[in-house]
Amino acid sequence: MRNTKAFKEAVAQTLAELAHRGVTLAPVTVEDTIEKNIRTTADRLGIHVRSAWRYFDAAALAGRLADSARSFEESSARKGVGQAPMPSVDNPELALILAGVPNALAQTGGDLYGAIVNVAVNAWMAGHIHGEDSCGGSRGPSGHDWEHRMRVITEMQPDISKWFDRDVWTRAVNDTGFTVTRR
Repeated sequence: MRNTKAFKEAVAQTLAELAHRGVTLAPVTVEDTIEKNIRTTADRLGIHVRSAWRYFDAAALAGRLADSARSFEESSARKGVGQAPMPSVDNPELALILAGVPNALAQTGGDLYGAIVNVAVNAWMAGHIHGEDSCGGSRGPSGHDWEHRMRVITEMQPDISKWFDRDVWTRAVNDTGFTVTRR
């Protein structure tokens, strides 16, 4: 689906509509949303995917995405969500995680993706352990609403497995306008 002219035009139109609304989303996010919507439309109507394009409206999708992004920003700002507390610079867990970056790069032969996955897993584990073992009190205005956080993530329906595909990750990085080159 992603290699079709219709898909590429739909992504371009949706990104343009989002830009007119002052909202910036990563192209891969828009691509995932369009693919999910087109496949869902085809499945629900019992038609071929290529026939589902007649129901696609870039302006309407951009409007929904923009509303969703603004709603998320507003609700997050009110509750202080999305602003992880920065540990002190002398935090041993943070030092261990940061020290792992050059080591991971060396071990992977300069593979940035591999290094980032290594760091992310270590950071996640440190946060997970810290959250279970030594949390005394609230973590800020949003409290401990783990179930709400999981509902929000589930509603976004992220394709978790795709981020473990190096090519998908590299394309997403390149889509942001950055590239990673070895010196």
